[in-house]
Amino acid sequence: MSAVWEFMARTQGRNGRLTWTDWLSYAYLMLGFLIILLPVLWLGLNSIKTQFQIESQDLSLLPGDFDRVARATVNGPDGREIFVIGDLPGWVLNWSDLSAAERADQDVAGFLAGLEGNALYALRSHLGEVAPAARAMIAEEGLPEWLNRYGALTPTAREAFDLNAVVETLDEDQQRLLLEYLGQPPYEPNRIVTQALVTAPNPETGEAMQWAIPNPNATSEFFPGRAVDGSIDGVVRLPADSVTATRTVSPAWENYAEPLAGDAFGLTIDFTTCITNSVLVTVIATFITLLINSMAAFALSKYTFRGQTFFLVLILATLMVPATITLVGVFKAIDATGLSGSIWGVIVPGAATPAGVFLLRQYMLTIPEELLEAARMDSASEWKVFWRIVLPLALPAIAALGILSIIWRWNDLIIPMIAISTNTEAYTIQLCLLAFRGEQVSQEHYRLAMTVVSLIPTTLVFIFLQKYITTGIANTGMK
Repeated sequence: MSAVWEFMARTQGRNGRLTWTDWLSYAYLMLGFLIILLPVLWLGLNSIKTQFQIESQDLSLLPGDFDRVARATVNGPDGREIFVIGDLPGWVLNWSDLSAAERADQDVAGFLAGLEGNALYALRSHLGEVAPAARAMIAEEGLPEWLNRYGALTPTAREAFDLNAVVETLDEDQQRLLLEYLGQPPYEPNRIVTQALVTAPNPETGEAMQWAIPNPNATSEFFPGRAVDGSIDGVVRLPADSVTATRTVSPAWENYAEPLAGDAFGLTIDFTTCITNSVLVTVIATFITLLINSMAAFALSKYTFRGQTFFLVLILATLMVPATITLVGVFKAIDATGLSGSIWGVIVPGAATPAGVFLLRQYMLTIPEELLEAARMDSASEWKVFWRIVLPLALPAIAALGILSIIWRWNDLIIPMIAISTNTEAYTIQLCLLAFRGEQVSQEHYRLAMTVVSLIPTTLVFIFLQKYITTGIANTGMK
């Protein structure tokens, strides 16, 4: 740290005085620091926000949420009724975010037993208890079995059954439960959404009251609010400057714990397995890459043979071909060799890299020929010359290529997509990140957290081994 501070404290002026060049340099350094740091800071803070906070596009910097209440919508013979339900437990408000194990730990039946009226109807639908309660009622009342499959029948097939005759034998609550279960009018699906609980004066009386509003972070001058105590019907316009909301900072560490433990809700991907696969691919592929590239570079730099220049030009020419052009050929090669669905299908295609061959060749050209000739005069084989002399002397360039190969392989997405996309057990970390968003599920809070996890290995490699990168590249081609 002392060396860093000494460097940062240097000035062009005498006696520590800052000149305009110093100010410009510090401004440039600060700008570069912010350009690099701010996206990383944004990613890290968003990775510990809850799913609700991310999906509601909450732009606040810190993770946390407002105190919340439920706004219920109930449909019935009297039309649609919208009202606010306060003092609900947190597990009820966050029911859709709970895993199967967490839901099993809650006493849903006991909770619903203390409710009645519209609150019961709304929360019964919200907690997914309409179908189990309806099936239990059908069995207890001895109702026809075809009721359980009535909702899946076509309109023509339903004509063979007299639903009205069955409904007329039930009391009002039973009728409602059965028709909600079957999705028959006027009982459209009931719905509950959470809203922020705020305090604001009544626009008419000035009395401080509690209100439910959609988003306190909105930039509008007025918020649409509903009275929590139900004393005022409908929506009331609340001036934004009169609204007071209570926000608690609560990092959602489960965004990291659940995917790593294989308990991510709505997903069957085990992120720990993905990390293991990525480690295996990166380590094995990097070792093979270094071996093949170093042998090719040794031949191109220390041997003279017919076609040497042609092969070098051919290797370098492949750098000019975009990788997307070769995807079809790579896919056919992987499929023809039987490597599709295996991590070897990811490892083998990139075993030799033109950039790596060129980097090592240029460095090996700096190794004196006299050393190799002296070893050959001592009866050293070509393999021993390569292994005992060339490799140790080329270690800086090999280390630089190894670090770059680790970064390339760890962050690679294209080859895994065409090689192992059909086998979830072989997914690498980048493919697993894609699995957090699909047609049926969107778990952005998990994806942000796992993106941070995926950045950690390459960041540590770059931070602690960057000197080998600069040394290896800087010395390449020097005589």
